[in-house]
Amino acid sequence: MKTLMMRECGYEMALLGLSLSYKQDPEKMESVARRLCFMGDGHNKFLESIMIWLDMTAPRYFWQQFDTYRVGVTKQSESTMHTITARLLVQEDFAHEIPVEHLAHLNRLIEQRAWDQVKWDLPESFLQRRIVCLNYMSLQRIIRQRRNHRLPEWSIFVKDVLALVAHPELLEKETEV
Repeated sequence: MKTLMMRECGYEMALLGLSLSYKQDPEKMESVARRLCFMGDGHNKFLESIMIWLDMTAPRYFWQQFDTYRVGVTKQSESTMHTITARLLVQEDFAHEIPVEHLAHLNRLIEQRAWDQVKWDLPESFLQRRIVCLNYMSLQRIIRQRRNHRLPEWSIFVKDVLALVAHPELLEKETEV
C-alpha cells in the first residue's frame, strides 16, 4: 500500500472564515482552531475548507472499506474495465503473493482478451491506484473510526496521512496517539 500527498490547500482560508465569528485576525486563530477541531456539532466546520489530494495504491479489499466514506470524499480510479487486459500481470500487481498457477490463469485470460473472466477471477489483493480528494473533517472521521481497525492497511494509511499532512494536530487528539 502506498499513499502520496499530491496537494493540500485551504488552511489560511479556513482560519479566515473561522476568524469572522471571533472578529480576530486569522493569524491569531490557530489556537482557536486547535480548541474547536474536535468539538463537532458545527464548531469544527472550518475543517471542511482544508482540502487534500492523495495518490493512493491499495488492494481492492481496502477500497471496499474505504468506499464507506462518501461524504466529503471524491475518488477517481484506474479502471480495471479499461486497463486489466492492457498487459500481463506480475506478482507486484498484488498486495500479497498469489499462487503462480492463478497468475498464469489470469494471464491466459488476458491474452485471450477475456475481460469479464479476468474481472471475475481477479483476487481481492489486486492493487488499484486512485486519486482521492477529501477534506480534513472527513479525514478526521476516517482516522477516528479506523486507526485501530484489524485490517492492517488502515494503520498504514493513518500513519502515512498523519506524516504527510501539514496540520496533523487538527486530525488526531493527543490522547489518541
